[in-house]
Amino acid sequence: MRSVSLCLASILAAGAPAYAHNYTWLNHPSELPYYGQSPPVYPTPQTNGSSSPKWAAAYAKARDILAQLELEEKVNITRGYTGQCVGNTGAVTRLGIEPICFADAPDGIRGSDFVSAFPSQSHLAATWDKDLFLAYGKAIGKEYHDKGINVALGPVAGPLGRIARAGRNWEGLSSDPYLAGAGMYHVTDGMQSSGVIATAKHFLLNEQEFRRRPNQTYDPIGEAISSNVDDRTIHELYAWPFYDALKAGAACVMCSYQRANNSYACQNSKLLNGILKTEMHFEGFIVSDWEAQHTGIASANAGLDVVMPDGGYWGANLTQAVNNGSVAIDRLDDMVTRTLAAYYYLEQEDYPEVGVYSDTVEHPIVNVQGDHKKIIREIGAAGTVLVKNVDNTLPLKSPQFVSIYGYDADIMAQPWENVARYGGGYEVNHLWNTFNGTLITGGGSGGNIPPYVISPFKAIQDRVIEDGGIVRWNFWSENPHVSATSQVCLVFINAYASESFDRPSLVDTFSDNLVNNVATNCSNTVVVVHSAGVRLVDAWIDNPNVTAVVFAGTPGQESGHSLVDLLYGDVTPSGKLHYTVAKQEADYGSLLNPTISDDWFPQSDFDEGLYIDYRAFDSKLNVTPRFEFGFGLSYTIFSYADLNVEALADASNSSSLAAFPDTSIALVQGGHPQLWDTLWNVTATVTNNGTTGASGAEVAQLYISIPTAPLRQLRGFDKVGPLAPGESATAVFELRRRDLSVWNVVAQEWELQKGSYKLWVGASSRDLRLEGEIVVS
Repeated sequence: MRSVSLCLASILAAGAPAYAHNYTWLNHPSELPYYGQSPPVYPTPQTNGSSSPKWAAAYAKARDILAQLELEEKVNITRGYTGQCVGNTGAVTRLGIEPICFADAPDGIRGSDFVSAFPSQSHLAATWDKDLFLAYGKAIGKEYHDKGINVALGPVAGPLGRIARAGRNWEGLSSDPYLAGAGMYHVTDGMQSSGVIATAKHFLLNEQEFRRRPNQTYDPIGEAISSNVDDRTIHELYAWPFYDALKAGAACVMCSYQRANNSYACQNSKLLNGILKTEMHFEGFIVSDWEAQHTGIASANAGLDVVMPDGGYWGANLTQAVNNGSVAIDRLDDMVTRTLAAYYYLEQEDYPEVGVYSDTVEHPIVNVQGDHKKIIREIGAAGTVLVKNVDNTLPLKSPQFVSIYGYDADIMAQPWENVARYGGGYEVNHLWNTFNGTLITGGGSGGNIPPYVISPFKAIQDRVIEDGGIVRWNFWSENPHVSATSQVCLVFINAYASESFDRPSLVDTFSDNLVNNVATNCSNTVVVVHSAGVRLVDAWIDNPNVTAVVFAGTPGQESGHSLVDLLYGDVTPSGKLHYTVAKQEADYGSLLNPTISDDWFPQSDFDEGLYIDYRAFDSKLNVTPRFEFGFGLSYTIFSYADLNVEALADASNSSSLAAFPDTSIALVQGGHPQLWDTLWNVTATVTNNGTTGASGAEVAQLYISIPTAPLRQLRGFDKVGPLAPGESATAVFELRRRDLSVWNVVAQEWELQKGSYKLWVGASSRDLRLEGEIVVS
């Protein structure tokens, strides 16, 4: 590991770039005037597949091919081409090397037909269910595999969700790194078990859309925003989930658009060579986000391996750079070896033909949907969060007169003549920015294209027909007529978000007025919010006629079925919030809006350090949220008891703890193997004590207070059940060395802190039922 003095020496020897400030490691941004730094790390570390026998075998095959390649053929493998897929590498036809096919999106194949529209990964995270994380990854991975797509561009842990209004938060898994990391691990594992290369993205610090790319249409135009972040915060927040993805074997990582500490992320040697390829021991290849390469030689030497979507600054330029010594032939060989090794690691030699076709020409049908509608429906319901339920309004008891209101209730709220019913992203088809149609996913490259959509209106109407009742509806009016006979009034609103722009607000007046207007005339108003991110509700949440509120997320093609399963009690709610919902926008403080700047070199200082989302609400903002992180209601009640904390052998041996890291142990993907050792086991008993007769599952959550760290941090969760009334189960939490460690910026190591670690187990970040302690001496 590099010491501070070595890092400083390397800056001076290399010649500090014009943007560099005097370099100092910061334990916390408040300790000194804030400057984020990315010290140079060269050369790119080469690896040999030491993480596992499977990686070693893949590297052996890759090197056999490498030995047969001419210079131009090597270069051809590092660059993208326009082709059948959203990106394709070059081929080497004489050796039978076909183009490697890359495709979006994290929640389903984008730009193709006969594929499924899965819930977003944000919606998946709200299930807090590791089994569903894995099943989701397997199902999506199978569709990519069967379409002949080699590289799936997901899963997503960047953005992490620093900014409440950020446009792409819905693509990621959570604003908490531990929950996001668990999702990254299991989704990656599931995808790659189906034979497709998973791409952990976006690495790193792309936390807003405003000026994420250079020369966008702002006044003045200029460079992209620079996310300026201290070393500890990078490790403990933003890089944390990527450790998990690599531990699961992720064979590809995508670097992001913006600058990181004033160096573009795809040419930032500290991020790519230092953190990703050295500390995390990444053995796969790094691909640029599309058009995220801004220089040729610097990006090559900083660790970029493949450029997309075309040749970028490489192609013939890279050949010339190798010939004149600006890029070492060893670096080019490493690019090619890593890329081919990923291909062999996933055993893609005998792979289906690419089944992605343009919609403008007749083509063979390659139907890969299988029975995935079942898992989509299950995740849709499991990720729906019940946040208000007065006097057991829900589940519905087969009401005979059901009234439905709001633009979000059906697929098309108005018969717009200019709306295409095919092709493009879902937002193109359904004009969400005009409050026109139900929300099942977000916009941009992270969105999917559904084969069909089961709207809430269709599913509810079908259920009412079964019950012999009637339905009345009005999708368009802000102040609709409400029949005096209505037994329940369901109001559907949504909050859209997309790549390329950040959200203008966390509320909208039209939707808030709609809810209040219906509630004025209906004493049993149930509000359903489909939302691609935080949506505030204080304009109507305390209205006594609003009897139940459901956050239904972005649930994919089976949206209506998933919702009806929950509204009618076929499924008991178990979803929990994976972000904090404030009472008003100002409560988020500096974490509400993206950094807006008209400078040529715009700067975004992450001077809050580790304190984002619930960590900020708990420790710095001193503001009570409307609904805290981890919150979610059920149709039953759970109690917690019998907290037990058990130290394993190594945890009771202080000399063993102090000996980390054992330098005789080789690194693996995900860093030092000892980081993943379980040191303590924590258990608690969860019991269904409800009187409604409902069975249900509960997400038990473990929070830790680590010395020199935020007040509480999530460090475990276990979804137990479903439990019948009176039934109990044991929630189990394994505390690994990494879970209890902080990043020492001077030693450049993870280390345990000496002292008392308080721990709590409960139903949310603020509903903490049991308390215990771990002591590290």
